Amino acid sequence: VQLQASGGGLVQAGGSLRLSCVTSGSIFSISAMGWYRQAPGKQRELVADITSGGRTNYADSVKGRFTISRDNAKNTVYLQMNSLKPEDTAVYYCNAEVRMLTMRTYDYWGQGTRVTVSS
Repeated sequence: VQLQASGGGLVQAGGSLRLSCVTSGSIFSISAMGWYRQAPGKQRELVADITSGGRTNYADSVKGRFTISRDNAKNTVYLQMNSLKPEDTAVYYCNAEVRMLTMRTYDYWGQGTRVTVSS
């Protein structure tokens, strides 16, 4: 199973970016999917997650600015980031709770995509 994240980059404060993360491999299904971020010198933190049924959860710091969504047919999760702030600068990681063909569930992480917001 592989998670491939993309969409990071350099953007000015107030700008927007859209992150994507595709899960590939021989899997049965994906339960929750989410985005985490880790800024230099800080711990990794949850940004947003979404259940297979579409229920979402956001960190207080991004509510109203970021939107998480998923395309179950494509095993893809997205993060639309608007009104970006310098404090959003971090490496963003996608995460998926994957049920394998054996029916066992595992947590997988993408490789990270860097987001830099300049002031």
